[in-house]
Amino acid sequence: MMAGMAVASLALGGCAASAEEPAVQAEQPKAATVTADSGFSAFLAGIRTEALEKGLRPQTLDTALANVTHIDRVIELDRKQPEFTLSFNEYLGRIVTPSRVEEGRRKLAENKALLTEIERRYGVQPRFVVALWGIETNFGKNTGGMSVVSSLATLAYDGRRSKYFRTELMSALAILDQGHIAPANMIGSWAGAMGQCQFMPSTFLKFAVDWDGDGKRNIWTNRSDALASAANYLSQEGWKGDQTWGRAVRLPADFPRALLGADTRKSVREWAALGVKAADGKALPARELSASIVLAEGTKGPAFLVYDNFRTTMKWNRSTFFALAAGHLADRIGAK
Repeated sequence: MMAGMAVASLALGGCAASAEEPAVQAEQPKAATVTADSGFSAFLAGIRTEALEKGLRPQTLDTALANVTHIDRVIELDRKQPEFTLSFNEYLGRIVTPSRVEEGRRKLAENKALLTEIERRYGVQPRFVVALWGIETNFGKNTGGMSVVSSLATLAYDGRRSKYFRTELMSALAILDQGHIAPANMIGSWAGAMGQCQFMPSTFLKFAVDWDGDGKRNIWTNRSDALASAANYLSQEGWKGDQTWGRAVRLPADFPRALLGADTRKSVREWAALGVKAADGKALPARELSASIVLAEGTKGPAFLVYDNFRTTMKWNRSTFFALAAGHLADRIGAK
């Protein structure tokens, strides 16, 4: 999940998540148990009043809030998020599968013209856009099945993180008021992440784009809008189109552990002088990029030399596992 989506949720692929190591696929309830009570009704009345004060149209709110329900299952999922027990290699094996790589290559070829134009405008290499698309929603096939407004209203009413989710609910209502999607079609994950790139509503308002110029930013069913929106997010968060994300490395036996972590930055040349080599034992590239050394599991696991684009991916989802897997998948998809 992304900056502006700072919620410890386990949305479809992670775009809405800030939990340290997200589950590969969050549970999507097949049937939602709903609860109606006077307190929730009063809460919705307060939401309507606040939205009107913000300038949203009464007719929008009448439609958007008419069938909102409290979904008990959303609270259950929020309370019982799975613990992260996978090792990095296990996680990577579930994310970067042969079938996902193969489909990613097909999607890269099928959308070559579109992705080339998106790269020209936003400076994000197509393989990275396709990789995030694949991880988040399996290339648009798994975008969630819950009412975003009902899910966000339930979480905002719950109280545990009510301020955050109330803001997201207001953003969702603003999206509806702008006419980008009909209320019945605003579907997403149980935590409110939406569309093929799994944007939270506030992130949608900031980064979603109308690529095809039809007046709607449709990240749900319009592939061009969704992919361009993902690229716009990365671009605005600092993506460098002339760089990659990083690479696996081999550390010398006497490598100072105090230098591990994203807070320590040195040039690739400086890391090489300290004995760091590529994972295959070859010398590091000669480019003068600012880089850090991270271990996949924090204090253990394989080592990686990571660049600024890795840091940008971490804004999309604040999980080291996710960012490393996204880079690996992009490399595999883009391999000749």
